[in-house]
Amino acid sequence: MKTAIYTKYGSPEVIQVVDTAKPLPKPNEVLVKIKASSATIADTMMRQGVPKFGRLFLGVFKPKNTALGTGFSGVVEAKGSQITKFKVGDEVFGEKLFSNGCNAEYICIAEDMVIEKKPTTISHQEAATISDGFLTSYSFLKDIGNLKKGQHILINGASGSLGSAAVQIAKQMGAFVTGVCSTSNIDLVKSLGVEDVIDYKKNDFTEMGNTYDIIYDTVGKSSYKKSKKVLNHNGLFMSPVLSCELLWCTMLSPKKVKFSATGMRKQKDLKYLFNELLSLFKEDRLQAIIDRTYPLDQIIEAHNYLESGNKYGNIAIINS
Repeated sequence: MKTAIYTKYGSPEVIQVVDTAKPLPKPNEVLVKIKASSATIADTMMRQGVPKFGRLFLGVFKPKNTALGTGFSGVVEAKGSQITKFKVGDEVFGEKLFSNGCNAEYICIAEDMVIEKKPTTISHQEAATISDGFLTSYSFLKDIGNLKKGQHILINGASGSLGSAAVQIAKQMGAFVTGVCSTSNIDLVKSLGVEDVIDYKKNDFTEMGNTYDIIYDTVGKSSYKKSKKVLNHNGLFMSPVLSCELLWCTMLSPKKVKFSATGMRKQKDLKYLFNELLSLFKEDRLQAIIDRTYPLDQIIEAHNYLESGNKYGNIAIINS
C-alpha cells in the first residue's frame, strides 16, 4: 500500500510516498480502507521539527515516528475476532495518533480508540478533518477554557481549521464571538455566526479597547503579554501552539494562561468529546469547511499550500 513518510526534518520535499505492507488487524482492531485523511499545520510543524525543543519528544536528530496524518475516514475492509461494534462495509471516521500514519491507503485501529460510524450527511473529506480542528477546539473551549453561555470569546485565526471549528462550537455553547482573520476570509467568518470580526491586516485586537473573557489563539500569532490588557479580570489566554514564551507564562500564571496538547489526552476523554461532536454533526449544527483536496501522491503540494499562509478551513488528502 502507499504511505506518506518523512525520515528527516525539513521542507515539504522531505516527504516520500512509499510502498509498505498492508497491515493486518489484531483481534481488537478493524482494517480501514482510507478514503480521505487530514493534512494540518501541526503535521507541517512536526515535519519541520519546530519548535526545536519539541525534538526532545519527536526525536533529536531525526523523527522517531516517520508517519504523517492523524485524521481519517474510510470503509471497514476487515475486522478482528473481538470486534462487536463495526462490520465489514461500515463507513467510519476518527483519529489515530502516534501510529503508522493516516496519510496512507489503509490503517488498523482498535475499536475502543477514537473511531465511530460516519454520518451519511457528511463526506469522507469532511469527516477526515473533524478530529483536527473540531476535536482540538472542543477540548479547549469545553474542558480547558470552561466556556460558559454569555461569555465573550475572541478567536484569533478564526478562518483556519481550529478557528472555524471554534467559532461554530462557541456559538453552540451560547458565547458571544469575535473572530480575527485576514481580509479575504471576513465573509467566511461572518457566515459562521460571529458577532464581530477583526481584520488583523488593518487592526490589532490588543489595541482596540474591547475586553474578553477568553482569548483562544489558534495560530500562535499573539501572546499573553500583548493580550492580557484586553482580558477581563478573571480572563484566560489559551493556545494549542506551544512556544517558549507560552510555556513560561503557563508556569508563572497557570490560572490565566493555558496550553494543552489535545493528542496527549486519554483516549476515553477524547472519545467522549468526539461522540458529543458527532451528535452535533448528525443534527447539522456544525460544518467542516474544506478549502482544498489533494490526492495522496500530491501530498508535497498540500504541505506547500499549508505553509503558504493562504489556507482557510481544512485540507484533505484523498485516495482513489
